Amino acid sequence: MPTHSTLTIRLHPADDVVIARVELAGGTVLADEGVTVAGPIPPGHKVAARPLAAGEAVRRYNQVIGFALRAIAAGEHVHLHNLAMGTFAREHAVGADVRATAYVDSPATFMGIVRREGPAAGRVATRNYVGILSTVNCSATVARGIAAHFTAERLGAFPNVDGVVALTHAAGCGMDVAGEGMRVLRRTFAGYLRHANFGAVVMVGLGCEVNQAGALLDEAGLRESPFIASFSIQDSGGTAKSIARGIDLVERMLPRVNAVAREPVAASALVLGLQCGGSDGYSGITANPVLGAATDLLVRHGGTAILSETPEIHGAEHLLTRRAVSPAVAAKLIARLDWWEDYTARERGEMNNNPSPGNKAGGLTTILEKALGSVAKGGTTRLVDVVEYAEPVTSRGLVFMDTPGYDPVSATGQVAGGANLIVFTTGRGSAYGCAPTPSLKLSTNTALWQRQQDDIDLNCGEILDGTATVDGLGRTLFEAMLATASGVKTKSELFGYGENEFVPWQLGAVM
Repeated sequence: MPTHSTLTIRLHPADDVVIARVELAGGTVLADEGVTVAGPIPPGHKVAARPLAAGEAVRRYNQVIGFALRAIAAGEHVHLHNLAMGTFAREHAVGADVRATAYVDSPATFMGIVRREGPAAGRVATRNYVGILSTVNCSATVARGIAAHFTAERLGAFPNVDGVVALTHAAGCGMDVAGEGMRVLRRTFAGYLRHANFGAVVMVGLGCEVNQAGALLDEAGLRESPFIASFSIQDSGGTAKSIARGIDLVERMLPRVNAVAREPVAASALVLGLQCGGSDGYSGITANPVLGAATDLLVRHGGTAILSETPEIHGAEHLLTRRAVSPAVAAKLIARLDWWEDYTARERGEMNNNPSPGNKAGGLTTILEKALGSVAKGGTTRLVDVVEYAEPVTSRGLVFMDTPGYDPVSATGQVAGGANLIVFTTGRGSAYGCAPTPSLKLSTNTALWQRQQDDIDLNCGEILDGTATVDGLGRTLFEAMLATASGVKTKSELFGYGENEFVPWQLGAVM
């Protein structure tokens, strides 16, 4: 268990570093560690708790986060100038940490919308939107024009409709119709067309693009219906006529979309996407463990959580394989990491290109360190399945979805997979939403909460302040998740975030 002093946090007795809770000036004595700080150290950054030899492995969370580039004295700042990546063996010990799930006797409930007809029949929605999806970048302006018509005033007669949203993107043409990029794009679209939070969807194309709506529907096993419509700008006679046509289609759909009512449903209907962005040195200490505690609670109530961002678990994958329910599940996870190693090598990059500059400014030095904090979002529950980007998530429990670390792309894949709720942790600050799925945001520290609380839903910095615990805030978050799923608006929804954050993963050559 972590131990806190006034000045630092020690995460494990065997760690070589401690984490600064406040700005530390040179000459500050860390009495609990028996060392004196050698120079200024920002909050969230690492202090050497003992002398380290050049080339020696450095541990945080009792796990290797890198290797000393040179000899490091006790009390020194440990960061980019003296800590770097290195190769070492991980012990996967598949299934070693699998524990039976202690399901609750009386599962919690929320007020959800049960879909009884249409492509989402049998699923439970947390929101009720009409979606306008552009099949190609060329139809984005028309899609936005249609959605813009449906102001709050015009939707006043449809109180059960949360809004009409345009989800546009930069792809859809100039790509191989049979290539990996098109398969991923169409899989993403299929997930949104079937998403429970859409009462109806209108797809708008240009007409000559590679990503034809008809082929997309055929591939997904869907067809046009009162819930799905499509048309092209070229067939409709241009921009103005296309916007008018789209408005007419939506107006016909609205009475049916509005004809729903929220009712009590079990928390097992929740599919939670786990996200972190703008991470800092506190992410793995406060907000991510809080989300992990809420994840464990959700799974105990029969629900599902999706952990993602494959490049950001690089170096901590052995902690997940230890929780895999079978060797086959562990092998699927390792195979995805192998794909990423090959992918980054082909692109003349490396996995340690992450952490981002903001992460580094917040105290994270290597991807190994970031990954160890990132996996904490998944709690301690069993890993029951691994799926590819935007694939439907059908298992109950903790599932890993292969996605990039870039938050909008990652969350888009989770929503396509069925996530009807997102929780997003941040240490540096984030302004983010994810229509049609509501997104709750958690701050890792109180200073961020005080600066940006208009955008943050829960302050996990109280753990650092000594006024809350991980388990206590995990329960608070779980209750907030149920309230959000019942219709309470998140702060990002109140600001109107969510449409611009639809970013399908683009793979393959641009032709």
